[in-house]
Amino acid sequence: DGEITVLWCELLTDGPGVCPGCGLVGVYRDTVERRVTDVPVVGHPLQLRVRLPRYRCVHDGCVREVFAHDSSRLARPGASTTRRCAAFILRRLAVDKATITAVARELGRSWDTVNSIAVAATRELLLSAGPARLDGVGVIGVDEHKWSHVLGADADGFVTVITDLTAVVAGHGPARLLDMVSGRSAAALTGWLAARDQAFRDGVRIVAMDGFGGYKNAAVEQLPEAVTVMDPFHVVALAGQKLDLCRQRVQQDTLGHRGRSGDPLYGVRRALRTRDQLLTQRQWARIGAVFADDAHAAVETTWCAYQQLIDAYAATDQRRGKTLLASLIDRLRGELPAGLDELATLGRTLHRRRDDILAYFTHRASNGPTEAINGRLEALRRNALGFRNLINYRIRSLLHCGALAL
Repeated sequence: DGEITVLWCELLTDGPGVCPGCGLVGVYRDTVERRVTDVPVVGHPLQLRVRLPRYRCVHDGCVREVFAHDSSRLARPGASTTRRCAAFILRRLAVDKATITAVARELGRSWDTVNSIAVAATRELLLSAGPARLDGVGVIGVDEHKWSHVLGADADGFVTVITDLTAVVAGHGPARLLDMVSGRSAAALTGWLAARDQAFRDGVRIVAMDGFGGYKNAAVEQLPEAVTVMDPFHVVALAGQKLDLCRQRVQQDTLGHRGRSGDPLYGVRRALRTRDQLLTQRQWARIGAVFADDAHAAVETTWCAYQQLIDAYAATDQRRGKTLLASLIDRLRGELPAGLDELATLGRTLHRRRDDILAYFTHRASNGPTEAINGRLEALRRNALGFRNLINYRIRSLLHCGALAL
């Protein structure tokens, strides 16, 4: 029938129907047709037109006069799709990463119908998994995520993403999304951890995070026995930011304006953020020419500290890398010459989070897999052309990245 394949079907029964009111067997009356959508056939939507026997209740005391044969095995009461459509929708969304619009087109149903089925089916998966879904979680990652860019969204449009990094640290599996909580604050993470049972909190040994102090405070309060680890990427990014600030300040002091094409410091801005072992001969020559000017001594000193930080993380020997980074933090925390304000600020920050930074070399827990899940969520949001409902976004995100057992 156009783009839709139609099948006329007979309902398989094992005898006359039983009245839902009194439980007695009814007397055959006539047949009605129930139309439900099933999984697609050779790329076309499939509609089943099922003949349902109807019966007349002969019990005098029953309020029901006529009832149809029970077809709940085929589809839920009042549903316009078969039961196996829910599994098909979940597979298309979770495995094939299809959009709701694409699945609705395949089934020949509306977007709202398919979305409602997906949300309900995912909730059933979460309920069936129950607290056991959190069993064995020993390493978690915490990060913020911008889920909405629409004015007027809940709070500021940010959520706190909690991931399971246990398999990643052990080296035998990927990360998975555990949950997301509205807001990006200590209260958001504290509330989520407090809602978990004591067995889960006792099992978490490591918490990987960025430099946000709120997540650190929440982890210390709720997981006093866990080790907090500051992600190496954010440590290096912080040092790189201080290097940029130093370069911009010296640019203003020496030339009196922001960087322009032809300015020495502006010309090496990207080379300064590159690891020294990856620099080309031409880049080395340009950097050497810039550092030959004594007015750029502060930039050179900050750049050396930035490179030493990278070398410490890149060391193949974990003990040596930890020693190099600890030594660098101690030097930056000590007395520095005048004119190294950015480096002094970096030293204070690294000293304040010293234990979290050095813990990486012992536990090797990184927030990189959490950032990767954030990237997958960005792709989900982009494919869906944005979300306006945080509840739906959480459900779709868990289906997308939560490794739910379909």
